[in-house]
Amino acid sequence: MAETLFWLCLLLPIYAYLGYPLGLALLAWRTPRAEIPAQAPALSVSLVIAAHNEAQHIAQKLDVLLHQDYPATALEIILASDGSDDDTVRIARALGDPRVRVLDLPRVGKVEALNQAVELARHEVLVFTDADNQWSADTLRELLAPLADPQVGACGGHMLIPTRGHALSLGDQLYRHYELWLRRAESRTGCMVSADGALLALRRELFEAIPPQVNDDFFLSTCASVAGKRIAYAERARVLDQGVDEAGKQFRRRLRVTVGGLQSLAVRAELMNPLRHGRYAIALISHKLVRRLAPVLLLPLLASNLLLWDAGTFYRLSLLAQLLGYAVGLAGLLDRDGRLPKPFHLAGFLLVTLAGMAAGLWQFLRGERYALWNPQQNR
Repeated sequence: MAETLFWLCLLLPIYAYLGYPLGLALLAWRTPRAEIPAQAPALSVSLVIAAHNEAQHIAQKLDVLLHQDYPATALEIILASDGSDDDTVRIARALGDPRVRVLDLPRVGKVEALNQAVELARHEVLVFTDADNQWSADTLRELLAPLADPQVGACGGHMLIPTRGHALSLGDQLYRHYELWLRRAESRTGCMVSADGALLALRRELFEAIPPQVNDDFFLSTCASVAGKRIAYAERARVLDQGVDEAGKQFRRRLRVTVGGLQSLAVRAELMNPLRHGRYAIALISHKLVRRLAPVLLLPLLASNLLLWDAGTFYRLSLLAQLLGYAVGLAGLLDRDGRLPKPFHLAGFLLVTLAGMAAGLWQFLRGERYALWNPQQNR
């Protein structure tokens, strides 16, 4: 019994984090790269930002959005202030640019702020972004390039952390590289499951009102999939973000993302039917469901391994490897000054991430949800 439990708890995480990506990479290698037309017709664009107390960033963000080199046939920016009690609204209105429309809302939560903003949108493409990430002048042009293919319904960009902190943000940086590599392979094989909400484009005609308590970026991405359209990865559309060094913030962020992600999957359960959605359903199950279930198997994996100590050398080495991994991770978490080598910080990041995911699954099963958001808590 212990041996069966051990192998079940070992193989599922291996599939989620190694087997699926490697199989996808092999499939991507054998898939011809899709060609994007060099001269795609320009589109009209509604840029949507939900913001809560972003006075520090909003002026610079609006300025760079207004000066993109994309020749949009029409452009508007809809800033939905979610109960901001700083100068966010005043700064945005002070620009005096008719292309900037400001919604000064009470505290309704990010999802409702986005829904109300989209109700005002008048153009062909919705582009969602955050107030605090940094665009370059060509970000919009590169992001919208895949929409030249009528089978593409949504696009996601490439998020970079150009400078890391001295501790856990190294793991955050490397994890995002892993995620972006995975999205590149999924996009090439036509089964990219979602895009990051920091840089996401969606055809306006595909938009569905976002339900409460879901991850908005995942739900918005899957509006394309529900309509039978693809999600594309626009690698050259880049935004700069910052990593998170504090273990508590990293844990809480992963917990919230996991709860919202599982709620999102419940809402979009029909997309996990391989008979209807084929390769996309398999990618969605592997990337979003199995990966979120994998962390809860680590404790029974450790417990079953303890019972198998006398079953052979392999099981002894496996147990020692697990204990060593946890010890290295704990050391990385305790090393707040960044004096230990990078593998310790990466192990610390993984330990916090897995713990947050396991706690998120537990909260989801207990029926706990998150309605409001505070972007400052992730910085």
